[in-house]
Amino acid sequence: MAETASNTLPLGTEIIDFELPDAVTANLYSLVDVQGERGTVIMFLCNHCPYVKHVIDEIVRVANDYRVLGFGFAAISSNDVEKYPEDHPDLMWKFARKHNFTFPYLYDRTQEVARNYKAECTPDFYLFDGEEKLVYHGQLDSSRPGNGHSINGRELREAMDALLGSRPVPGPQKPSVGCSIKWKYAP
Repeated sequence: MAETASNTLPLGTEIIDFELPDAVTANLYSLVDVQGERGTVIMFLCNHCPYVKHVIDEIVRVANDYRVLGFGFAAISSNDVEKYPEDHPDLMWKFARKHNFTFPYLYDRTQEVARNYKAECTPDFYLFDGEEKLVYHGQLDSSRPGNGHSINGRELREAMDALLGSRPVPGPQKPSVGCSIKWKYAP
C-alpha cells in the first residue's frame, strides 16, 4: 500500500461549508447540521483504505468521547466509486453501521468538498474551533498498519483537549498518512 501524506491547509483557514448526502439516512447535511459549539472535526475517510480500517474503531471512540463535550463530527468519502466500487454509498452505509458511526458519513460525489479542503489522503482530520477557524490538521495518532504504535487518537485528542482548556493547540502538527484520495480527474 502506497502512503500519501496530507496537504497543508493553513491554520486559521475558515471552515468551508458543504451540502452532502449521508450514506446511512440519505438526508442532506450542511455544515450547520454537524457543527459543535466547542469545535468541529471534518474527517476524510473511505471504506477500503487499510489505514482507515486500522483506526476506525478509535475514530468512533474519539467522536463518542468528545461529542458530549460540544464537538461536532462529520466523515466524508470523496473517492471515485467507478474505479473503487467498494467505496460506493451503498457500501458506505454498511461500513458506518458495522462500526457504529454516531456521526454522518457523507458522500462527496463531485469531489468538490475534498478539493476545497485540499484533502489528499484517507484518513485525514481537520479540527475547527468554535469560531470556525482551523486549529489542527493532521494525524489521529502515530499508529499505522504494522508499525506497532498504540492506536489511541492522541494527537487529535490533545488538540480537542486544548480547545476545551482554552489553550493553544500543541505542535508540531504531523500530517496524516494514508491512501490517496481516488480522483476522477487529476487535481
